[in-house]
Amino acid sequence: MRWILFFVTLIGSSICGREKFFGDQVFRINVRNGDEVSKLTRLVNSDNFKLNFWSSPSALGRPVDVLVPSISLQPVKSFLKSQGLEYSVTIDDLQALLDNEDEEMQYNEGQERSNNTFNYGAYHTLEAIYQEMDNIATDFPDLASRVKIGQSFENRPMYVLKFSTGGEQRPAIWLNAGIHSREWISQATAIWTARKIVSDYGEDPAVTSILEKVDIFLLPVANPDGYVYTHTRNRLWRKTRSLNPGSRCVGTDPNRNWNASFAGEGSSDNPCSEVYHGPHANSEVEVKSVVDFIQKHGNFKCFIDLHSYSQLLMYPYGYTVKKAPDAEELDDVARHAAAALASLWGTKFQVGPTCTTVYPASGSSIDWAYNNGIKYAFTFELRDTGHYGFLLPANQIIPTAEETWLGLKTIMEHVRDNLY
Repeated sequence: MRWILFFVTLIGSSICGREKFFGDQVFRINVRNGDEVSKLTRLVNSDNFKLNFWSSPSALGRPVDVLVPSISLQPVKSFLKSQGLEYSVTIDDLQALLDNEDEEMQYNEGQERSNNTFNYGAYHTLEAIYQEMDNIATDFPDLASRVKIGQSFENRPMYVLKFSTGGEQRPAIWLNAGIHSREWISQATAIWTARKIVSDYGEDPAVTSILEKVDIFLLPVANPDGYVYTHTRNRLWRKTRSLNPGSRCVGTDPNRNWNASFAGEGSSDNPCSEVYHGPHANSEVEVKSVVDFIQKHGNFKCFIDLHSYSQLLMYPYGYTVKKAPDAEELDDVARHAAAALASLWGTKFQVGPTCTTVYPASGSSIDWAYNNGIKYAFTFELRDTGHYGFLLPANQIIPTAEETWLGLKTIMEHVRDNLY
């Protein structure tokens, strides 16, 4: 018992080094037309308020979620009122949510150490996820293997789990998660999915038949440096941790760094921006590692990227309103997947192309995949729709993973039956 308390104290001391958000709130601002988007954009571009936008303004009538520091609450309220912008407070005590999340993690870490288990209904550190990947490969050596595909900027290994029943260069599916480090439900869903695949092979005819035809590669933590930073310094960190010469601001948005209309609309050339695209396409070693692996393999048929939050299932394009050549088929597959997902808990996902479903976004992973011959390219934005945002409680991990699995399986079955 004494060493468990010591361990919890040790973990807690790391968490104590993180940035605090006492008195900070999250506002949901309603945006109904282009004029209101322009007004809100002025707020976005102002450095005076030190805001952190959880979703970007667009002319699509979608509400915008923004983290407002306590020191800026009154000025921001005054600005919104003066501009006639309606808002509500979705999170009135951000630090309380963070404290609760920390307490649950500390307790779970102690339980897992004492019982030598991995709780899929809890959030985990990078080290714990990597260890579980290794455990899965050890437990199912004929089906799963852990493969190193590169190193992060801060020299952390990047691992994928490969699920294969044999054969070289078979058609393959890429499952990506955690490219934005603060979206913890994506990493948690991914590692649950890894265990689900090995558990269901030989038991579920659909999973068995998928793996008899295609390999699955799963990258649970696509941005390891950022993920570690969310545990140790700033829970709401989004970007990589690469240095930007000439700027005090660190990191690039790894989902604006792919070579797909790079530096176009929906990205920024400001290193301090949350959507900074980086100095050039594939400048982030984390992105380049995936690109190089996929191109060297040469036979990927599907690329799925797990994000949070908003409950969306999207397909190319993000950088243009132009319809993708395969848009009708992709839309049909996505709608079937969303229906399968909703069949478990009734969770509703909106379906459509990225650009016209949320906002323009250039340099994204699925647009790069699609433009490089990987037809079945999809982005999931998992739970929720903003009540908790990036701080989805751990008790929603397994329900989220279970419903997402039904959507993923639907897409993978389509890929199995339509290898091109």
